[in-house]
Amino acid sequence: MFTIISGAVLIMCMRICDVTIGTFRTILVVQSKKYHAAIAGFFEVLIWIFAMRYIVEHMDHTINLIGYAVGFALGNILGITLEQRVAIGYAQVNVISRHNTEDIAMALRKSRFGVTILPAEGSAGGVSILIVIVKRKFLNDLIKMIESIDKKAFITVQQSRPYRGYVHGPRV
Repeated sequence: MFTIISGAVLIMCMRICDVTIGTFRTILVVQSKKYHAAIAGFFEVLIWIFAMRYIVEHMDHTINLIGYAVGFALGNILGITLEQRVAIGYAQVNVISRHNTEDIAMALRKSRFGVTILPAEGSAGGVSILIVIVKRKFLNDLIKMIESIDKKAFITVQQSRPYRGYVHGPRV
């Protein structure tokens, strides 16, 4: 009985590892880090092959299949958590504030974030859009700063992959 449970735990651990690496590899692909993604992919598939070999040899135990599924689920959670902590790449933050555009821009620039202001037209008339390209590791600080000035500001965040030019975060 112990060997059956330990086999399921082994499968679960292998799946946690390969799915975590796979989740992280996907982010590397999106960020165009092809060599890093290739190395991660090598280890992801190597671990997956070992897990599959063990499962195929021991398919007669349902607990192994459950271990496989649990490992997959936990691997997704761990992979996303790791990726959020590492925060690879850049984000584009767009901000629309009805009355605090200048205050937000001034505070962000004071904190050494680059800000571009564009005129725009909303349903209620003229507005301005603040655009900030920021390293993802500074994203939470940037949003907290904006919300401290205008809790009702409309904020969108999207993935950004700079093509040309200098992109900076806070210049410390």
